[in-house]
Amino acid sequence: MVFDTMKVLMINGSPHQKGNTAIALEEIARQLEKKGIESEIVWIGNKPVRGCIACGQCMVKGNGKCVFDDDICNRISEKFAEANALIVGSPVYYGQPNGILMSVIQRAFFSNGAKIAGKPAAAVAVCRRGGSTASFETLNMPFQMMNMPVVSSQYWNIVYGREPGQASLDSEGLQTMRTLANNLAWLMEATDGKPAPGCDEPWAPMHFIR
Repeated sequence: MVFDTMKVLMINGSPHQKGNTAIALEEIARQLEKKGIESEIVWIGNKPVRGCIACGQCMVKGNGKCVFDDDICNRISEKFAEANALIVGSPVYYGQPNGILMSVIQRAFFSNGAKIAGKPAAAVAVCRRGGSTASFETLNMPFQMMNMPVVSSQYWNIVYGREPGQASLDSEGLQTMRTLANNLAWLMEATDGKPAPGCDEPWAPMHFIR
């Protein structure tokens, strides 16, 4: 089946636009193209990005924008509505995803998460040696809060490489990326691009300290 309007938004969370994270995401993009699915890779850049200060102004204004409009965050979240799925890739720093990327994800999901909720998502971790699984788990957690079906592969979505370009030598990692793309395409086809329904009950929040 060839999709007419299906689109996958991919976020390159590395400060290096053409580094190993880009290689992993571009492998996914090529495989999605074979399935007739369009993709867009958005680079977070290497400029300063603010962290969330829990001001709540995005909820007060209800305009789908973070109150801080001087970095890449709102530019990325504006693309949520037109995307049918999301893939987030990050290098591994000290066993964690890039902090700038996490700031973008936290602010974008909190301010404009309704536009991406329920859509399939996948994380990709790129590292030299260790910390990949911890980063991979961290990247997946926001998806699970947003009712987003998490797409798996034949292995954890991890690619290895230190120096720029070395990820292209990780043949198993790149195969994992292609399998991830195949699984995502299958899920999008099976659901006809419709978001997951989520809970059909009113939200019932509670605090453990009363």
